[in-house]
Amino acid sequence: PLAELARPKYLDDFVGQKHILGRAGCLTSYIEEDRCPSIILWGPPGIGKTTIARIIARATQSRFVELSATYHGINECRLIFKQAIDHKKLTGQKTILFLDEIHRFNKGQQDIFLPVVESGDIILVGATTDNPSFRIIKALTSRCQVLTLNKLTQSDIHQILIRASDVYNRQRDQNGLTSINVTDDVFLYLSGIADGDSRSGINLLEMAMKYIAGTEANVSLEDIKKALVRSHVIYDRAGDAHYDLISAFHKAIRGSNADAAVFYLMRMIQGGEDPLYIARRMTRIASEDIGLADESCLTMALSTFAVINQLGMPEADCAMVQCCMKLATAPKSVLVYRAMNRAKAFCAKPENIAKKVPPHMSALSTALVKELGNKSDIYKYNPDYLNGEVQQNYMPEGLEDVKFIDNMHLGTKIDHDLERSKS
Repeated sequence: PLAELARPKYLDDFVGQKHILGRAGCLTSYIEEDRCPSIILWGPPGIGKTTIARIIARATQSRFVELSATYHGINECRLIFKQAIDHKKLTGQKTILFLDEIHRFNKGQQDIFLPVVESGDIILVGATTDNPSFRIIKALTSRCQVLTLNKLTQSDIHQILIRASDVYNRQRDQNGLTSINVTDDVFLYLSGIADGDSRSGINLLEMAMKYIAGTEANVSLEDIKKALVRSHVIYDRAGDAHYDLISAFHKAIRGSNADAAVFYLMRMIQGGEDPLYIARRMTRIASEDIGLADESCLTMALSTFAVINQLGMPEADCAMVQCCMKLATAPKSVLVYRAMNRAKAFCAKPENIAKKVPPHMSALSTALVKELGNKSDIYKYNPDYLNGEVQQNYMPEGLEDVKFIDNMHLGTKIDHDLERSKS
């Protein structure tokens, strides 16, 4: 891929992140002096986290190993640890482990890094798009320096695309093909829609140029726009757009903005997203964000799932839009979602689940309880009583006053931006 071919190999070629990679940047001195500590690189996709790690690999005298938490597991990490310890004993050479997508390891799995990072047997370079405060255990972040990387500016992407175009044309020259001249307004346009993601920008450039190659020696902005529409490259089902669009879709429905919800839905459908994946999310929304406020939404979401299975696409697209609009315009409630989370957190504590079920609520027969002679242990069968109402404890002893369910469907915060917009 062009993104790989155009990847900078040296610090001087890197674009962006001047706050840590400028002449006075901390990471610059770490790399130049070959004294990199364990670090966590945190920032959005396509800003150079992997590139920085590979620049470190090229500059360091240490042994360098690269893994991805997306494709590798704890067993591979343990093997690397053992090899690093053995190698250090034999040669005195340290091992730098670059772990991409480190947040994909759960907090229990992250624990295995603590002893080797603490001892210095491994210098960890972790990369994450998620906030380390929430996704990486505190014990690990306290042993690493967390470096925040910024979204690339349009000017940064512009420079990167020009260099990528040069790399692409050098490759064509080597194969005896004519170079493709790209006008500057094309670079400006692509750097804008790349939205700070250099990898996305380079992929857009490469795919558009491949469509045009062989037909034109000069590429105009109009050519690029036509190529992008034909190739559907704005949506990458296996990449970051997959997560960004489903997130935006969910939040638009939660915010009751049906127009935005339909917009994101159609972007996913036209981009080739699995319709069942979208239907599963709509089913979740029906319970999480609407719940008891309109129980028919769950039935509709399940029906939409069935329609997709029975009809397939594109015949099911109208049913998907119908369900999307139903969910977006429905009244919202998080009673169910909040009750579930409170009960889940409560039951995660051993002292709470250690409480015994009250005798009258247990599987013992009423006859047996009567034989024991304790009237307080007799279960009162609600249908035998007026309006089904009885005085009876349903929770274990000591938990009688525990409540998980609110009496309000939504919160009480006030959005002052909304108030200002109305004034």
